[in-house]
Amino acid sequence: MTMSYLTTQNAYYSPDRSVSWFTRRNPALLFYAKIAMIIWKASRLCVKGVYTDESWIQSSLDTLRALEAVGGRFDLQNLAVPRELESPCVFVGNHMSILETFVLSCLIQPHRDVTFIVKESLINYPFFKHVMRSRNPIVVGRDDPRQDLRTVLREGQNRLNADISVIIFPQTTRSSKFDHKKFNSLGVKLAKRSEVPVIPVALKTDAWGIGRRFKDVGKIQPAKPVRICFGEPLQITGSGKEEQKVIVDFITSKLDAWQKRDV
Repeated sequence: MTMSYLTTQNAYYSPDRSVSWFTRRNPALLFYAKIAMIIWKASRLCVKGVYTDESWIQSSLDTLRALEAVGGRFDLQNLAVPRELESPCVFVGNHMSILETFVLSCLIQPHRDVTFIVKESLINYPFFKHVMRSRNPIVVGRDDPRQDLRTVLREGQNRLNADISVIIFPQTTRSSKFDHKKFNSLGVKLAKRSEVPVIPVALKTDAWGIGRRFKDVGKIQPAKPVRICFGEPLQITGSGKEEQKVIVDFITSKLDAWQKRDV
C-alpha cells in the first residue's frame, strides 16, 4: 500500500462542501455507519495479520473524511512539527473525545512510528480491540496509579528506545472542559526518563460527543470545528515543572482562543 498523506503543508482546513438535507438532519446515523465500516474493515485485516502502518494511516484518514462527509470541519495547525522530528518523542495532549484516538495517527504515523497509552477497556472492545492491539499500545488499568506509573515509565521507555513515539492523555478521563488540576505530569516524567522531547498537543474534538450510556457513541455535531495544534518540542531540564507549565499554558491558551472564536 502506498503511504497516504492528509497534506504536506503546515496546516489543513477542510474544504467547503454542501451536504444533503438528510445528512444535516441525521449526521450521527451516517457518521457511525461509516465508522462501523472503517473498524470492521480494519479488524478483518488485523485478524489476517496484514494490518500495516499504511493501513492504520488510511483508517485514520477515512475517519477524518467520514466526519467531513456529514458536514464536519477540521482546522489542523503546526503539522510540520511531527514531520520534522529527528528523534522519537512524547506527545502530551488534553483528552476531549475518542476522535483524537482515531485522527492523530494520520498526522504523525506518516512521518514517525507512534503508539498510544490506552486504558485496558479499549483493547477489549469488539472489533476495535484487534486494531488497538495491532498498534502495540501501552496498556494501563487506571485502578492502581502507582502500578500504572511503573508500567508507563517501563513500557514507554521501551517503545521510545525502539524509535517509537508515544501519545499520552494525562487526564483521568475524557472531558469537554480542560482542568489543569487533573492533568498530571506523567508525559513529562516519561520524556525526562527517556531523554526525548515532549510535544504539547491542544485538542478541540467535541464534534464527536461523549455518550451518556455508551461513552464512545455520543452526539455528532458537525457545526463544531475540530481543532488540533501541535506545540514546539520541549527538552526536559531539571525537575520538568517548567515544561509541564508550558504544556498546560499552551493547551489552555489554545482552548480559550478557540472557545472565543467558535462562540
